[in-house]
Order: sequence, then C-alpha cells, then structure tokens
Amino acid sequence: MKLEYKILWLDDKINEFIEDGFIEEVEQHLFDNNFIPNIITVSKTKDFFDKIDFSYDLILTDYHLNNDENGEKVIKQLRETSVMTEVLFYTAKADLTDAKKVDRVSFLETGRKVGNEHIENVIEKAIELIDLTIRKFQHIVTMRGMIMHETSVLDELAFDIITDYLTKTDNADIKNSIFDEIISFYERKFNAVTKFKKNARIDKVINDPLLFSFSQRANTLSSIINQNGFDNFIDDFKNSVIKVRNQFAHAVLEKGKEGNEFFRNKSEDIIFDDNLCKKIRENIIKHKNNLDKLKEQLEK
Repeated sequence: MKLEYKILWLDDKINEFIEDGFIEEVEQHLFDNNFIPNIITVSKTKDFFDKIDFSYDLILTDYHLNNDENGEKVIKQLRETSVMTEVLFYTAKADLTDAKKVDRVSFLETGRKVGNEHIENVIEKAIELIDLTIRKFQHIVTMRGMIMHETSVLDELAFDIITDYLTKTDNADIKNSIFDEIISFYERKFNAVTKFKKNARIDKVINDPLLFSFSQRANTLSSIINQNGFDNFIDDFKNSVIKVRNQFAHAVLEKGKEGNEFFRNKSEDIIFDDNLCKKIRENIIKHKNNLDKLKEQLEK
C-alpha cells in the first residue's frame, strides 16, 4: 500500500451510492486517516475485469448484479487472475451460507432490499474492512518503507519541476544559485570537518547525515518560488518532510514493555510511533499537493 488507497467498486446500481453521497463518506474516512482515496466505480462485470489488477487495496461488489451474473462467477474469475486483494461481497438477500470460506473474501447479508438502510450497512462494513487493511499496513516496519518511498517520490517531483523550469526559462539567476549553493555547501562541510578534526569531535561527524540531494533541490525550488511571487512553503517542506525522512532513515526498531514496536532515532531522541507516522503521512500529502500546485503554476 502507498499513500493512495485504491478501491474498485462493482454494482449495477452504483449511481445510488454516488448520488446519495455514500462514496464521499468512504472517501472522507480515508482522508481522515491521511490516505488519498482513489475509488473507481463500474456497473458492469466486463468493465470490472477490464480494470482489475494488483494495485487495489479493496474490492467491493454486489453479489447479485443481474439475472445472469452472480458473485460466484466474479470470485472464480477474480482468483483465476491471481489477484488476492481483500474483497467484500454484499447482498440484500440471505443466500450466502455456502460461500463463506473463500480466502480474503468477506460476505455481508443486509437483509434489506430497499431504502438506504441496505446501503448504509454496506458502507459500514466497507469502512470496517478499510480499517482492517490499514491496521495490517500500519505495522511500523511497513510504515517506514512507505514513508521512504513517498518522500523519494516527492524528491523526484521536485527534480522534474526544476528541470522543466530551467528548460523552458533558461534562467541564469537560478542556474547560478544552484552552482553557488553547491559550492557553499561543500565549503561549509570542509570547514566544519576540519574544525571537528582539530577539536577531536568525531561525534559531530558521525551524527551529521549528508543532506545534499533533497535539500539542495528544495533550496532551488524556494528560489524559483520567490522569483515568481508564489507562496513559499519550502521551509515547512524541509522541516516536516525532508528532515523527518532523514531522521527516520537513521532510526532503529525497538520494542516497548508492552510488546509494541516503534523506531527510535537515538542521536536526536525521536520516537516514530503510530501517531507520529500518521502526522508524517498528513505532511507528505500536504506537500505533494503543494508541489503539484507549483508545477501547475509554472506551466501556465
């Protein structure tokens, strides 16, 4: 799983879910958990199987789609594709007694054939499964991998914005600022290490991670933003994403007295637990939106 939580939803009456705002309710639940919802809706099994792949975190489908299609056929075809995503089949009828032993497939009989109560029950179960998949995903080791990946994606996005900007504008000031920043960076590093060696402060060296790549790109973006008169978000970006990524990268896995696992950066005394990881996801999403907006502004 990445920050995007992807759902494929099959129902021949999917418009009832859309028009009454129930899909928006699921989207909001994902937003509240600091994930980006991507819910793809279809009303025909052909469209469903045209879209199915390994990228979905959850699949939702009505068990009784029409007179000649049913959940058993969908399950069979789904597993033949080797897709093992969590699946929820739901129905207003009560005829699923022989279909409850399929791996990673859940079944829901609402017992309600009309009205919103059937849909509300489906949404409640869907949210329950979303929370289950999130809990599985949120093991702290998996979470660190996701955070490393997503911040690397932002790094590449920053690089793309800079290269596109320089290709289109041939801005000498920005180019010179990159050269000057790199020269200044290595001069500071050289002078600092020379001083540390003179004072036998090896601790200052081993606790100073090399921040060049991501930070230098962020500094260049800051110059571009200032030249174009946009709102500058780079200081917050560097503190809440780049700095935290580097701190997390140098943290080690530990286990608490109650058996809970977390990462600790001992040199800076930072504990990366579930709450901090949720805040990190929130910041990554915020600055992904900021970078996307900046790219759009520069392309106008």
